[in-house]
Amino acid sequence: MNKIIIKNGQLIDPANGIDGRHDVYIVDGKIAAIGTAPVGFTADHTIDAAGLVVAPGLVDLATRLREPGYEYKATLDSEMQAAMQGGVTSLVCPPDTDPVLDEPGLVEMLKHRARSLNQAHVHPLGALTMGLKGKALTEMAELTESGCIGFSQAEEPIEDTNVLLRALQYAATFGFTVWLRPQDAHIGRSGIAASGPLASRLGLSGVPVMSETIALHTIFELMRATGARVHLCRISSAAGLELIRGAKAEGLPVTCDVGAHHVHMTDADIGFFDSNARMTPPFRSQRDRDAIRLGLLDGTIDALCSDHTPVDDDEKLLPFGEASPGATGLELLLSLSLKWATDYAAQQNTGDTRPLARAIARITSEPARVAGLAAGTLSVGAVADVVVFDPEAHWTVEASALASQGKHTPFLGYNLAGQVRTTIVAGHVAFQRS
Repeated sequence: MNKIIIKNGQLIDPANGIDGRHDVYIVDGKIAAIGTAPVGFTADHTIDAAGLVVAPGLVDLATRLREPGYEYKATLDSEMQAAMQGGVTSLVCPPDTDPVLDEPGLVEMLKHRARSLNQAHVHPLGALTMGLKGKALTEMAELTESGCIGFSQAEEPIEDTNVLLRALQYAATFGFTVWLRPQDAHIGRSGIAASGPLASRLGLSGVPVMSETIALHTIFELMRATGARVHLCRISSAAGLELIRGAKAEGLPVTCDVGAHHVHMTDADIGFFDSNARMTPPFRSQRDRDAIRLGLLDGTIDALCSDHTPVDDDEKLLPFGEASPGATGLELLLSLSLKWATDYAAQQNTGDTRPLARAIARITSEPARVAGLAAGTLSVGAVADVVVFDPEAHWTVEASALASQGKHTPFLGYNLAGQVRTTIVAGHVAFQRS
């Protein structure tokens, strides 16, 4: 019987409204008690969290593990270690692997391989259409039985609206959630930067905001017709958020997330064609960035995700227009969330005295709710997924500091607060910083 006590820490568990100094007792992989030790409890392992925050393990809604098919960019081993170093204990992976996750056998193989590493819990999204080609629907019921928690087109928009209609009808019938990144199949499809004065000056082809908003209008009309539940991935614009705010007020069953990079970066951060700032969707204007920050605060945006997309040197160290989009994010998710809390949420006159708890909710309980996962909480009886971190410890984002095989991020050289000390997954210590 494995027994762990985490003592003297500041426990923040937004799901249960806990924010105070409490000890946490873990027995056989489950949270056994908070505050008062269970009868007869004798710890096998003690973690002193004095001066540290104890929180549920982070839940990330967008982590590309690059297996199978793209092991030259990253491997399951390297990215799982990155997850542990970032305090991420549950992660959702999109289906755009090679081969695409459109058959039950592929999903089962990925889950088996992840389980064998005994680190983060991996929850795959199945492909919405075969090969992500936007034509024939996958067998969603079979994919669900093999372990998929939802269905996605990743970065491949469906051209034929009839196909998307049928997909949402199928999903609604069985109560499945469809995960879509709103982007028009044609407008801005070849763009590499946000449309606007900066892209024009740099001579970069643009992705207009209407690529996002036109897709949102279509999705919402189809939701009204089918009753399907949709999660919108990585919203990037103020106009898009305003439409989502309206859809939520109308009562449509919609949730949304935003990439942690987009909370802080704007198109100006492209600088002199910095390929590390080449992202999908692209960084937009300061107005859009500020709308994202506010959307996180007022609840329009349900969750923050890392949008972890490791890219190797051969595909990143190229001219801006030729470089592959994407950045490593697992190890930055906590720090970027805390930066939002201290830089923005704490400065708003909302009467909220604990912006830290609000930030932790956006990367624990809220994404768990969106994905339908029994995670993101330290409730008694819950699986003991825990992160212990120092909110005041600063670290410099350098390639050598990252466990991920992908070393590229627009935050290289930044000094960020928030460093994970210990990550516990299902009651075992999976990472401990020396």
